[in-house]
Amino acid sequence: MAELTPKERVMRTFRKEPVDTMPFFSGYGMVLKPAVDELGYRFASVHTDAEKLVKSAVLSSKMYGFDSVVVPYDMCVESEALGNTISLYEDSEDILYPTIPNKIWQGLEEVEIPDNLLELGRIPMVMEAIAMAKKEAPEHAIGAWQLGPFTLAGQFIELGVMLKGVFKQKKLVEAALDKMSDMIIKIGNAQIAAGADYLTLREMGTGSDLLSPRTWKTMIMPRMKRILEAWGNVPKVLHICGATDLIIEMMAECGADALSVDIKNTLLESRKKIGDDKLLFGNFDVFALPCKEETTVEEAIAGIKTNIDGSVDAVWPGCDLWPDIKEENMRAIVKTAREYGSKASPALGRLS
Repeated sequence: MAELTPKERVMRTFRKEPVDTMPFFSGYGMVLKPAVDELGYRFASVHTDAEKLVKSAVLSSKMYGFDSVVVPYDMCVESEALGNTISLYEDSEDILYPTIPNKIWQGLEEVEIPDNLLELGRIPMVMEAIAMAKKEAPEHAIGAWQLGPFTLAGQFIELGVMLKGVFKQKKLVEAALDKMSDMIIKIGNAQIAAGADYLTLREMGTGSDLLSPRTWKTMIMPRMKRILEAWGNVPKVLHICGATDLIIEMMAECGADALSVDIKNTLLESRKKIGDDKLLFGNFDVFALPCKEETTVEEAIAGIKTNIDGSVDAVWPGCDLWPDIKEENMRAIVKTAREYGSKASPALGRLS
């Protein structure tokens, strides 16, 4: 049996066609420090330069055998484009992602999205990076992502204002979420046009440990459906952080090709609820297995076996990979996914 290329493995996965072995990829950041170091980059510099962004992403995937290349890495692109100043920590040697020290919008009524959105800030750079990655790594699937409207709003307005508004200013919250949804649709479609092979919608801050399932159904779910439908036929993944056991069935009704969950999710319970036909990606701990100093290679291997036994169709991190890995653990993680994942998963067969 001929081995599939990483891109073939990913795209066949989304079509639910048999693959050679368990896919190992992600819908969010997979940049790793050893690759950044080998390129001689300071970590802070990769976020503002399309070439550095792409080279660090591509080398990370090639060094460790990932099936995807994903850009960008940080969550401040849209917020910066709309006027917020971000901190890049350019003088630091540490791994520090950009942050937003002060948010220009203080209230929900201030939310406005300019018509020339795609021309602002680093948004053009991200589109350039996606197109460049397509050329630099044609054998890999190119992934891109957008935060969901509730999570994205938290990049512009303090999260506490959003959470209080759910109960006290519902109409203002919904109006803000609709504007954010329009923005997400527009940028996502631009990412598709730039060459993204699949998109992940990351409504991270809406797990049932933050919002009730009832609120998720009435306020979040309709917007998930609208965004995913507006992105057309490109493969789409819906990711929610935190507790998702109580909302997984609603997630399955939103129109995504696959569902992504993090470590608070009970995989086997989710599989029972969504059935064997839905693609389920997850959900290994991105710090404990590949990074934590005390975690042995044997423990990392056991963790991935547990992950696969949880009925996933792709070994997929619960969140962005933390860059400062233990190399022996990461290599063992990918190797285990390939070898232990040689058997069929619930929604995905194997080539004979």
